[in-house]
Amino acid sequence: MSKNNNQRLELTWISKDKEPKLESRILISDPEKSHGDKSTENMLIYGDNLLALKALEQDFAGKIKCIYIDPPYNTGNAFEHYDDGLEHSIWLSLMKPRLELMHKLLKQDGTLWISIDDDECHYLKILCDEIFGRKNFINNVIWEKKYAPQNDAKWLSDSHDHILGYAKCKEIWRPNLLPRTEEMNERYKNPDNDPRGPWKSSDFSVRTYCQNTDYPIKLPSDRIVNPKLHPDVKTIF
Repeated sequence: MSKNNNQRLELTWISKDKEPKLESRILISDPEKSHGDKSTENMLIYGDNLLALKALEQDFAGKIKCIYIDPPYNTGNAFEHYDDGLEHSIWLSLMKPRLELMHKLLKQDGTLWISIDDDECHYLKILCDEIFGRKNFINNVIWEKKYAPQNDAKWLSDSHDHILGYAKCKEIWRPNLLPRTEEMNERYKNPDNDPRGPWKSSDFSVRTYCQNTDYPIKLPSDRIVNPKLHPDVKTIF
């Protein structure tokens, strides 16, 4: 990490400023490989993904709602179709122009989601902070990739990967929440005919106490009780 002339913190590496020279590209349809309903505008693009992103820029800049990518994790392994053991600065140099093009493609309420593991996750987070703005970081979604511990691990058994989420503009982006399923609804009952509707028992602990959200509890004996504030808890209004 260092500071540039504008006193902004940034991640630096060898050849960071050497931007690839990309000319405008066009996509050519192959009728022999086309199938399905063309009105859906679905496309399967074959070729270098950086050139493909550049080709999409002309017609789709500012129009994409959601992007998900699964880049090479740079774990040091050699796979059949690509080298996953690039020098660290080379990997960052490959990611930077692609992320910048994806930022241009997204709508104002669009989002980018990136699967990655511990090898590059934290450097990628800083790079995305530069391109998208730190304030537009949504969350680091933890994906459990293993349930059983890795008993032959040399150091610690890793059980999860990361999905970094970024919004083009977090202030206007909101997640699309899924409705509860019937199985979930079965967990809610109303044995005391509470006028507020069905409910279920839950954890009564709270990180920060607020008197505005305090409410009386009716016991099965019809006695009304109010939670007592612990002397170590500060009331916040």
